[in-house]
Amino acid sequence: MNTNEDKKNLGEIYIADEVVSAIAGLAAFEVEGVNAVAGKPAETFNSKNAYKKVKVQVVGAFVYVDMSVDIKYGYSIPKVTRQVQERVINALWNMIGLTCKEVNVKVVVAPDA
Repeated sequence: MNTNEDKKNLGEIYIADEVVSAIAGLAAFEVEGVNAVAGKPAETFNSKNAYKKVKVQVVGAFVYVDMSVDIKYGYSIPKVTRQVQERVINALWNMIGLTCKEVNVKVVVAPDA
């Protein structure tokens, strides 16, 4: 059985900002109506440049996210952006245990749209 003392001796875990950005960006694509994140459609989002465009700031156990999304025509912007915020918050908590204090979403038109 592990005790708290045993857990403290395991070492520290560092998660790169690029990983946090990737999780946030991919979580946004799970929302119906999102056409692109950081100017990239889902099939090309895996590039490092796209991850760099989802800005994250990690302060202790808290994270702040700034991202841009392109929303498909006909979808409610307030509804989709709220769902993006909720999805990003949940993904960051469930996958890496960080509490997301803010998810700022800017609605833009994707360059290739």
